[in-house]
Amino acid sequence: MKVIAILLLMSFSFNAFTQKLKSYPDKTRILILTDIENEPDDAQSLVRFLLYSNQFDVEGIVATTSCWQRDQTAEWRIHEIVDAYGMVRDNLEKHETGFPAHSFLEERIKKGYPDFGMAAVGEGKDSEGSDWIIQIVDKEDPRPVWIPIWGGANCLAQALWKVQQTRSEEEVKKFTDKIRVYTISDQDNAGPWIRNTFKEIPYIVSPGFHENSGGSYFYSTWIGISGERNYFFPSGANTYIVDNDWVDNNIQNHGPLGAQYPDVAYIMEGDSPSFMYLIQNGLGSSEHPNWGSWGGRYDLYRPHTRVFYHEPEKREIWTDSDDFVEVNGTTYIDNTATIWRWRNHFQNDFAARMDWTISDYKNANHPPLTKLNHENEIEVKSGEEILLDAAVSEDPDGDKLSYKWIFYREAGTYSSMTNIENNENARLQITAPVVDSPKEMHFVVAVTDDGEPKLTSYQRVILTVNP
Repeated sequence: MKVIAILLLMSFSFNAFTQKLKSYPDKTRILILTDIENEPDDAQSLVRFLLYSNQFDVEGIVATTSCWQRDQTAEWRIHEIVDAYGMVRDNLEKHETGFPAHSFLEERIKKGYPDFGMAAVGEGKDSEGSDWIIQIVDKEDPRPVWIPIWGGANCLAQALWKVQQTRSEEEVKKFTDKIRVYTISDQDNAGPWIRNTFKEIPYIVSPGFHENSGGSYFYSTWIGISGERNYFFPSGANTYIVDNDWVDNNIQNHGPLGAQYPDVAYIMEGDSPSFMYLIQNGLGSSEHPNWGSWGGRYDLYRPHTRVFYHEPEKREIWTDSDDFVEVNGTTYIDNTATIWRWRNHFQNDFAARMDWTISDYKNANHPPLTKLNHENEIEVKSGEEILLDAAVSEDPDGDKLSYKWIFYREAGTYSSMTNIENNENARLQITAPVVDSPKEMHFVVAVTDDGEPKLTSYQRVILTVNP
């Protein structure tokens, strides 16, 4: 059976309640680089990340520099937030299993070299952070290591430089084959150097770097997490759920971990899309950036050079791609829409998980268990009728479920617009279009409960239509 982006679940019974706790046996290995304390958003993102840390094998959290913090690192702030997580970790375990121990995370907090960009790369520039990256990638583990970069990329660049200097070409390739990168723009000149020197590394980025400005930020996909464009580039997203009033009511006043969440100063959690891309909720697939997820959707191409680029791209990268989204009768076509289209869902999920830090299971909400009554991949012939069925979905809290089927046109290869009727039922009857060559169509079912807050999980169906 082919399983694409499926929720991995395990059920347990406790006392008078039937509590279905998730486990994630196929965890993604993840090692974060952060210029925490350059502004509030890194601390915000780290708080959210820790609430999902049971979904990952957390290999490291490394404090780095960036264009906004050029000559120092702030690993002390990571320790503060991880200490607060340690106070609530056992309560989180009441809701889902697999949250890493406080001591485990503490051992994996490292610091990079305190200099800017490529000035921190070369002979004598090793740090505990760059050494740790090498040690983690070298582990006898076949899974790739995802490296979300929230600041500058020079710590990873130093690790790659050292491996290149000390190993054979074959050994270097074995090393780089295990690395995946999602970076939040380019916050030093090390990112472009990595991409153009190690062209085999899969790299997700809205590129662009300038010595004295963040000129590329305005165009970046990741600002869809909470940033709204100006009058000429509107967003159809809910803005209340990314402002300080919402943060105060739903995050900061919820125990010791919530208290570590700073007020929003610029954009809330500009770094969070890099790990939200990997969250296991049935929507995304880590090896397919073009499928779309809470972290956005990206296509593989060599982008045009803009004036704020450090240097032209010499390779294809996974980068900005538009989604067509309709909100209240208005159509938006925009790369940031690939993230903000899910904003209500991921903010509600964040608020619910923060509730978990202070509540018992019966007094909190938990996401639905979205299931299909068939495989995730189906082959059909032109004109054939097919029934997509998510009626076997259930809710661990016994809440009522609602359904919405989405034809995710941009994720597939069938480019015509397709309007689907009766898309708010558990079952969706569709007729495959007539094609003259095989085409992929992606359908996503979003299943939402009526708890507080309302929570959503997904399943994706990939329909291959043959002539």
